[in-house]
Amino acid sequence: MVILQKRVPGTSEASLDRFVTRAKRALGLRGAVTVLVTTSRELQTLNGRFRGKHKPTDVLSFPAEVVGARRFAGDVAISAELAARNARQLGHSTAEEVKILVLHGLLHLAGYDHESDEGEMGRREERLRKKLGLPVALIERSGRIEESLNRKGQGETPQSARRKTAGIARASRTSGSPRRSR
Repeated sequence: MVILQKRVPGTSEASLDRFVTRAKRALGLRGAVTVLVTTSRELQTLNGRFRGKHKPTDVLSFPAEVVGARRFAGDVAISAELAARNARQLGHSTAEEVKILVLHGLLHLAGYDHESDEGEMGRREERLRKKLGLPVALIERSGRIEESLNRKGQGETPQSARRKTAGIARASRTSGSPRRSR
């Protein structure tokens, strides 16, 4: 299920839901996924509530607890505003950036953790990005935005802070421990 609380030019709930289905199939991820596209303020609230980090971030994900048959894989939340900013800086559309963030979140739901897997998640993300026809992947390009902003004298950004960021959960969901997201 896709919930667009914040509209993204070039995408709809139906088109993003189709992408989620394709990406899950390519990844081999089973179970339902909820994707919430919302404001940076909402992601800051979620990040604070579930991770104790009171900063906005672009993507958060929470894998579901495994109880019996796995019918629910987890939740992914995305900041439409940070997605738009990243897209502008990287020269692609906000709709493409949202898909990149969805793919990154799905990889975390599948159990990948780029902070501890010696590049395995990054390699998998790159292969899936190419297969799904997406521009540069989140892990691949993480330094590009930071370097660009630091050259402009803006110092630490939500992107540089998000390397330490992990998952989302909506308060009404039964979710497991967060996975690290950037």
